[in-house]
Amino acid sequence: MVDPVRHRQLEELDMVRLCARILGNARNELYLNMHFLDLSLSSLGFEADPSRRGVGTDGAVIWYNPDDLCSLYRRGRIYVNRAFLHMVFHCLFCHLDNRKGRAEGYWNLACDMAMESVIDGIYKQCVHLSPSPFRREIYLKLRKELKVLTAEGIYQALRDMNLSERQYDRLVREFYVDSHERWETEGPRGSLMSRQTKWNDNREKLQTEMESMGQDEAGRDGDQSLLDHVRAENRERYDYKRFLRKFSVLKEENQADEDSFDYVYYTYGLKMYGNMPLIEPLESKEVYRIEDFVLVIDTSMSCSGELVRRFLEETYGILSEGESYFKKINIHIIQCDDQVRSDAVITSREQMREYMENFTIQGNGGTDFRPAFEYVNGLRNQGEFTKLRGLLYFTDGKGIYPVKMPPYDTAFVFIQDQYEDMSVPVWAMKVILEEDEIREMI
Repeated sequence: MVDPVRHRQLEELDMVRLCARILGNARNELYLNMHFLDLSLSSLGFEADPSRRGVGTDGAVIWYNPDDLCSLYRRGRIYVNRAFLHMVFHCLFCHLDNRKGRAEGYWNLACDMAMESVIDGIYKQCVHLSPSPFRREIYLKLRKELKVLTAEGIYQALRDMNLSERQYDRLVREFYVDSHERWETEGPRGSLMSRQTKWNDNREKLQTEMESMGQDEAGRDGDQSLLDHVRAENRERYDYKRFLRKFSVLKEENQADEDSFDYVYYTYGLKMYGNMPLIEPLESKEVYRIEDFVLVIDTSMSCSGELVRRFLEETYGILSEGESYFKKINIHIIQCDDQVRSDAVITSREQMREYMENFTIQGNGGTDFRPAFEYVNGLRNQGEFTKLRGLLYFTDGKGIYPVKMPPYDTAFVFIQDQYEDMSVPVWAMKVILEEDEIREMI
């Protein structure tokens, strides 16, 4: 007589083996068509999980409900290939770790839309399905606002749309592929930190491999869309506070220099002679701080007043920290479109706070960066600055740049997905900040 428990176990084992073959074949087919994904495709193992519905990943394995995976396979091999690639892309583009304070539902939707847009742009037989008219309409609308359809950019666009519950549900049904419930849990093969490190390394190697293929081959069959996403994710993310230190100067301040103080002689003197140390700390020390500084705000019609305020609030927050600037500061906040509209001189925290409370945009004309530089150069010649090291110009980049390099460091500050930098002079630095990052730091 056949043991029913044993029989059921053997059936489940056969099902798991079948699912492993299905996923293994999907991985092989993707590799044959996209060799540059070799490392990423092989970074995920397979794990059956009948207690959950659908398929998903935690960055270490692809877990699946055997019945759901077989059902997906019966729809067609392409659907399994796309789901496999979709989950690999989630890992490559850090979706598992980058939600931060964003609304979970909208973040999950944005991540799915971003990855489906990449896959829909890959014209390889193993993954290509013609997008529905609804998808094409959504992509067209998003590309009017975003250069690259990243999850971060799509998330903000969705929030700005003020979607009704019905509209939101329709988008979820259209773009849903995998479960995200194990994204923020520890994977079975390591910590969240090691997971991030592994996929960051995979993404950097992917960019190198794709770029080494050559422009023609990289752009074939829609791979250029993937390369654009990889480059966007791999771009240098600035520590804004650290960046501001580039404009600091060395100066002596009245404060104890503990770094140069030798505690051995101090305690020895106290021990041998009572209350008389042999050496005391220096009463002044040399420190790097921000003293003279210029912030120029592009107030043309093409630059959002809300983003200007956020940029000023973030910069104010950094400059308000005691170690960032001297007790006496000289910060000029200049508003300029095609001419200088205002110049507010800030010499204390109180003045900065008052300026922020009464801040209004002045201008809204065309964009010309030259008048601001001419104005600052004039102030410098008049002796308004002691040691002006740098100027930050917050803009969308749509204007006329000066040709001659000024005698101080200059950086043009842009908001990701909302700028043009084709004409930025080679002598200027470029800083690209995430709008969400600015919002979170306020």
